[in-house]
Amino acid sequence: MKSGEPWAARLHVVARAIRPPQEVLVSLFRRQVERSPHWVLLTTRGRRTGLPREVLLPCARDGRRVLVISTYGRRSAWIRNLEACPEVELTARGRKVPGRAEIVDDVARKQELAAEMPFLPLAPLGFVQSLARGPLRGPAIAWLERWVTPRPVVVIEIAERAAKPRRRSR
Repeated sequence: MKSGEPWAARLHVVARAIRPPQEVLVSLFRRQVERSPHWVLLTTRGRRTGLPREVLLPCARDGRRVLVISTYGRRSAWIRNLEACPEVELTARGRKVPGRAEIVDDVARKQELAAEMPFLPLAPLGFVQSLARGPLRGPAIAWLERWVTPRPVVVIEIAERAAKPRRRSR
């Protein structure tokens, strides 16, 4: 294991093993996943192939920002794809939107983001997230600040939509 990697990076082989069942679940429940406020389907460009690569991730949202955390550190293919090309597409709340990802490595900034946008990536369920942003905010932030320290945090800025051309009135 590389120095500074989270302990979960050792388990990255598990993530690769469960990818096929996850893809089946995503395809079966795609509409529900796309509309969940606590999940995002992130489409990156493959760093070698240039082909679109889709991954389901737990997230926090704040206006035009989406926060995701790489459990497996830099071993995650989607993180390595973002390093090569930060332009992404999000499928969230039932629609696809373009965005630009920024990988945050500065510990102070990661902890600041954790305090601004608290969520529990290990339990992306509505009631748990409500607790993390409500009555259990303090403990959730304290846990998240420790959780993000060895992991890359990604902030995705959702791009502004281009103005629709006006229709001429007759």
